[in-house]
Amino acid sequence: MKTTATATAEPFDLVVVGSGSGNSIPEYLADWRIALVERGTFGGTCLNVGCIPSKMFVLPADVAHQAAHSSHLGLDTSFNGADWGAIRDRVFGRIDPITAGGEEYRATGTPNVTLVRGTAVFESQRSGAQSDGDLVVSIADGPDAGRRLSAPRYLLAAGARPTEPEVPGLGSVRHHTSDTIMRLDRFPKRLGVLGGGFIAAEMGHVFSGLGAEVHLFTRSGRMLRAFDTEISERFTAVFTERVHSHLGTMPTGVEQRGETIVLHTDVLSAEIVVDELLVATGRQPNSDVLRVDAVGIATHADGRVKVDDTQATSVPGVYAIGDLSNDYQLKHLANAEAKVAFWNLAHPDDPRSVDYRAVPSAVFSHPQVATVGLTEQQATDKGLAFVVGRRDFGGTAYGWALEDSTSFAKVLVDSQSRRILGAHVLGPQASSLIQPLIQAMQFGQRADELADRVFYIHPALTEVVENALLDAVEQLPG
Repeated sequence: MKTTATATAEPFDLVVVGSGSGNSIPEYLADWRIALVERGTFGGTCLNVGCIPSKMFVLPADVAHQAAHSSHLGLDTSFNGADWGAIRDRVFGRIDPITAGGEEYRATGTPNVTLVRGTAVFESQRSGAQSDGDLVVSIADGPDAGRRLSAPRYLLAAGARPTEPEVPGLGSVRHHTSDTIMRLDRFPKRLGVLGGGFIAAEMGHVFSGLGAEVHLFTRSGRMLRAFDTEISERFTAVFTERVHSHLGTMPTGVEQRGETIVLHTDVLSAEIVVDELLVATGRQPNSDVLRVDAVGIATHADGRVKVDDTQATSVPGVYAIGDLSNDYQLKHLANAEAKVAFWNLAHPDDPRSVDYRAVPSAVFSHPQVATVGLTEQQATDKGLAFVVGRRDFGGTAYGWALEDSTSFAKVLVDSQSRRILGAHVLGPQASSLIQPLIQAMQFGQRADELADRVFYIHPALTEVVENALLDAVEQLPG
């Protein structure tokens, strides 16, 4: 790290840290002098190592899985292998030019924005002689190491990074996180996966679907344990039919043995040998990298920056969004928070806030999962009076076509207001099927209105949603 204490701080109207959702700078700030600081690949997690490339890998895995499991439809199809290099290059052949183009645009195409490359670190001192002067960040590394920036306003959009569990030997063996696993040079015949969340579920599906032997280790006895219990249990049951699952346990140690990685377990002192290892045990916010504590920005116990409903932190003029401050880790939410934060930075007398009533999420695995609102367990813990409407895919005409015996949709409906408290779908097209339920929750539409006053195309799969709603409505009092 270069010494920056003697460098003069360059003044800006706004410093934005992070080029993911933080790069969505609105045109109404065109007369502000803005510094955009990025320490990693321009464009942030979603574009480069997250939701976009992972779903581009999921699609061929879906096709491969379908080809290998179509006999129940009377078809004689098979999966004969994947060209990993071609799949990988198709994905990043699309993404990398977008990343490069976005960086070039910010570097040369927006005169009021200065692109700064490196890690921004808050200094305890402020600009000027007064204790209430502008906050200062120094650039600790990268091409612009040594520069100091000052501004009266900051938007922190620095995201999060993968965490690693305390498994003996892990630090000494070759392993990957979601940041690197999709750029492998060679497809592994055997893949070890540590974790049971959405990254493990999606990447486990990708590699299993494309032909790898996957060994999955989870601390919990089920996958997706933060989801509705029924969803989590069903997903675990279906997904673990495809992989070698080691639920409720983590390796007791790992070691590099030539080109392979050996996972030790406490089950009969067994050894499991894999070609690559994916660590997908969670992510932590980058607040410590920014050293937000140096200027008194409050954080939660897990490191997330504390914000109010306007995205403002505990320090005036500093706002935070996305994975740095919320625990959803969703791009669509980070974008919504960025829109609100930018507005509030420019219009402090007319503040706006993000509405979190109906924040949806999905897991693009096999089976696919989508969720919004309260789980059944959360609604019970809150002491709410509610009914649960449920429908199996197999109970609808399109479900018959699919020969589906595992998928279902469920809705939680408040017994008094008749409004939807939560919805959960497991099965094909789950991320699309849940959309009318999201909209109903957002706009306060009653379950009986959504069930009775809307046409559902017959025999489309959306009838699963209709029938789940009707099941709930039939149980409502009065």
